[in-house]
Amino acid sequence: MRASTRPSPALRAEPVPPAPPRRPADRFRPLFLGVTALVYAVVIVGVLADTALVRLDWSLELLKPYKRWPEVRPLLDVWIVAGQRGPSAVVACLWLGWRSYRTRTVRPLVVMGAALLLLNITVGGVKILTGRLGPHYAHYIDSPELFAGGTIFPSGHTANAVVTWGVLAYLAVRWRRTGAALAALTAASIGLTTVYLGTHWISDVVAGWAAGLLVLLALPWTEPLVDAVDRWVTALYHGPARSRGRVSAP
Repeated sequence: MRASTRPSPALRAEPVPPAPPRRPADRFRPLFLGVTALVYAVVIVGVLADTALVRLDWSLELLKPYKRWPEVRPLLDVWIVAGQRGPSAVVACLWLGWRSYRTRTVRPLVVMGAALLLLNITVGGVKILTGRLGPHYAHYIDSPELFAGGTIFPSGHTANAVVTWGVLAYLAVRWRRTGAALAALTAASIGLTTVYLGTHWISDVVAGWAAGLLVLLALPWTEPLVDAVDRWVTALYHGPARSRGRVSAP
């Protein structure tokens, strides 16, 4: 009697699931990141080297938009709060906390925490390097506003608006495109509002946009760490068995 050559079920290899298709954004993310980093570096060098970018700063500052169009200032004084770290983070974390409660995962809060940490790295170091003062402290053209102990460059208001509202769009899977459009409009208007109010130079705002976009582009690469923290917190509060049984969010 011939022995069966069919492999036993115990020896059969498990089928390997196909890898998920890469989206175009995944393929081009390194390119976008490199271009954004280059823009950020060019703006920093342009400010430090006192190039035409600084003369553009002065030309816009001398326009005094808040004096030319004072009727919109009350509205913009309120709108600018949407870019401040404290109020915007509170609003964002309330929504993310509700999502964490609904999904029984701390992943949304961890993503926001990772983004804000990256923001401190991309913005904080440059602020310390330049020590730039804002337009209200520069009383004459070519005044020495650099290295004077200021913290105006790049614009933290603008960068924070890009990151905070951008992360909400990043986490809003069903409404990601709409959220991305709203986040972009919010970040753009916040940056231009600071120029209108005279609290930032236009180069501060451009650098803030670039710094915030760098964080959003790098954020998907932090997902393994985010998932590890999520599993650790889940195991801490619910036990390792439940943590092993959870499937991480896409």
